[in-house]
Amino acid sequence: MIRPDRSHPTGLVRRAATATVFTLLASLLVAAPAPAAPAVNHTNPLVAQRADPHIVRHTDGYYYLTATVPEYDRIVLRRATTLQGLSTAPETTIWRRHTSGEMSAHIWAPEIHFIDGRWYVYFAAGRADDIWRIRMYVLENSAANPLGGLWTERGRITTPWDTFALDASTFVAGGVRYLTWAQQEPGIATNSNLYLARMGATPWTITGPVTRLTVPTYDWETRGFRVAEGPAVIQRNGRIFLTYSASATDANYCLGLLTAAATSDLLNPASWTKSPTPVFASNAATGQYGPGHNSFTTSDDGQSDILVYHDRNYRDITGDPLNDPNRRTRIQKLYWNADGTPNFGIPVPDGATPVRLRSHDLTANFVRHFAYRGRVEPNVTNLADSQFRIVTGLAGAGSVSLESTNFPGHYLRHRNYEIHVERDDGSAQFRADASFVRRPGLADSAGISLESGNFPGRYVRHRAGLLFIEPVGTTAERGSATFHLE
Repeated sequence: MIRPDRSHPTGLVRRAATATVFTLLASLLVAAPAPAAPAVNHTNPLVAQRADPHIVRHTDGYYYLTATVPEYDRIVLRRATTLQGLSTAPETTIWRRHTSGEMSAHIWAPEIHFIDGRWYVYFAAGRADDIWRIRMYVLENSAANPLGGLWTERGRITTPWDTFALDASTFVAGGVRYLTWAQQEPGIATNSNLYLARMGATPWTITGPVTRLTVPTYDWETRGFRVAEGPAVIQRNGRIFLTYSASATDANYCLGLLTAAATSDLLNPASWTKSPTPVFASNAATGQYGPGHNSFTTSDDGQSDILVYHDRNYRDITGDPLNDPNRRTRIQKLYWNADGTPNFGIPVPDGATPVRLRSHDLTANFVRHFAYRGRVEPNVTNLADSQFRIVTGLAGAGSVSLESTNFPGHYLRHRNYEIHVERDDGSAQFRADASFVRRPGLADSAGISLESGNFPGRYVRHRAGLLFIEPVGTTAERGSATFHLE
């Protein structure tokens, strides 16, 4: 059954009509936003058995991907000119663990960065004689193509404590380069906390004070283990957003978020605000569990931010989840709320990437479902309610159907000329009602319009905030029957 969006009064379906009226009035008062980024097309998972993925897009036109391999014995790298191309790109081993001493066990979470004309890989490693003596290390390469050239070991990153440390990442803000990482601090009863410092004279040193950004204290940060790790930074809208992974690396693994103003003193812990709930977590409906250890990149056209992460497509794990090899690299579009904050949504189902349908004439409004009904609304904070996968029509080739992202197996269908979101019951009637012919947008050929497959001449359009299939004749009607994929 489709549940109401928790952002609305739970279960109060009888208020939907009133809410729709206010939503419509509000939408008319919302200024048209800047043109949004078009839809992106990816297929998940991107790469099997690759955890802790880090993807960077370089000025040479290539994406570079590195990640943890299940054997924990080497660092691999692949490149492609498109994100999807990374899925089948040849993989090169650029470094192997030592046979003894430092860097001889648990080769974890490599990240690749281009700094001052050279490539650097940050990674964590233990010792063969003490595998949990995890510390952070750096490799350097001056070649233009990091799949070739010589990788030089630059040694360990020294921090104030000689303790468990991992997941080094770097970013520049306000002209200053910072290092952020996870570490176990003496006197604090956690597995790892997050830290921040300025980088020193080289990309493998830090200088000045070290700031503790956060300690795992919430229930969702302390399931299995008390963990804050895997920091990653994205900067947008005058703010710095730092994601991190929390809890054990099973289905409890999830993403938390810290936020700071870009102009603030980032080394002052008070500059950072911590979200009280995870921003990205397991989702049983889509069959995705333990999403975490993310990074960020951009879409092929450069217009969208892309969330990169790993998860599994099953919940139950036998034994230590660290020994389970099936964490997969996945990617999906990162959306942004009207207030400029990121909206991660949910881990989307495996297969083709879902899209959102933005109204052509009410440019801040998106097609979404609520209380079984199809409608258009602005500021859909429960993002997945407005995400649909366009698939081959249930009635057959030549048509398309729109499958709900957070309720797989449910589709947009018309009933009594009204658009609802309902489960496919397998009947010929349902499949006919849920199939549409995709046309160029009636008001803008860059968009799309959806003509009913079994009622030709009737199109999906919005009216008074709700969706119907109706004949379209006037300019206004054509505008209300046109949508842009994002």
